[in-house]
Amino acid sequence: GNVSIRGRILKGVVVSTKMRRTVVIRRDYLRFVSKYRRFEKRHKTISAHCSPAFRVKEGDIVTVGQCRPLSKTVRFNVLKVEEANEAAVGKKTFRLF
Repeated sequence: GNVSIRGRILKGVVVSTKMRRTVVIRRDYLRFVSKYRRFEKRHKTISAHCSPAFRVKEGDIVTVGQCRPLSKTVRFNVLKVEEANEAAVGKKTFRLF
């Protein structure tokens, strides 16, 4: 359809493609803990609408753009798909962009 993309544009790794026209994306980031002067790994999962024109597999890196709420959890739309490289494939591997 014609949904306007406004707000944030994010990158993440596809974790699940089990839903119809929706993918789950995992975004990893580091948070600094000042007491220990170290970073801890954290992650967030985002549900994004994926057009049937895109062929998306688990492990692919996708760019998503924020749009109006499409459902209870979906607020992002897949804009671009980059093929997964065979080296780092796994659901919980930590990857920064």
